[in-house]
Amino acid sequence: MPEVIFPGPEGRLEGRYHPQKEKDAPIAIVLHPHPQFGGTMNNKVVYNLHYAFYNMGFTVLRFNFRGVGRSQGEYDQGIGELSDAASALDYLQSMNNNSKHCWVAGFSFGAWIGMQLLMRRPEITGFISVSPPANMYDFSFLAPCPASGLIINGSHDRVAPPADTKALVNKLHEQHGITITHQEVDGADHFFKEPHMDTMIGSVSTYVKRRLTENTR
Repeated sequence: MPEVIFPGPEGRLEGRYHPQKEKDAPIAIVLHPHPQFGGTMNNKVVYNLHYAFYNMGFTVLRFNFRGVGRSQGEYDQGIGELSDAASALDYLQSMNNNSKHCWVAGFSFGAWIGMQLLMRRPEITGFISVSPPANMYDFSFLAPCPASGLIINGSHDRVAPPADTKALVNKLHEQHGITITHQEVDGADHFFKEPHMDTMIGSVSTYVKRRLTENTR
């Protein structure tokens, strides 16, 4: 998989870019968990999401937020990381002008950043939010949430308790014009340790494939 370096707001950002042969293939970016708690683009959940999207025919980019790996800059409380994600999407779009679908997937801290990116970028047609930390971060900016998506978490998540995720989902269910799908993987923790990783990735793939045939927001 080609390693790429692309410009970010604070210098270069390091990523892994996986293009399809088809010029009009859908595109997706995958966002990693918290930089200060060991989160990188090589996190297992991020890596598996990346390949799940690639195997469904997407051109995919995952990258390290500022200050992680070979990405320049330093941790910026989520503000700079959102700008990094926007730069990554710009880079991905610049190489794939003909894409009809644009998705964002994020895990934990990355799910929070991904949902914010959704609010800024009307071209995003779908999202995957894995273990969103609704207990740690304010998600009230999703008013209204502009696109349909899947929120997936584990029933034994101690980092982001399921009750908080359910409260977030219930809030989003009140909105019109979009559909929020929620799945809780029984027995899974925050990181979807085996055997739950395969279950989670299977659910994501089933959801995305269905959405691609429906052509809905």
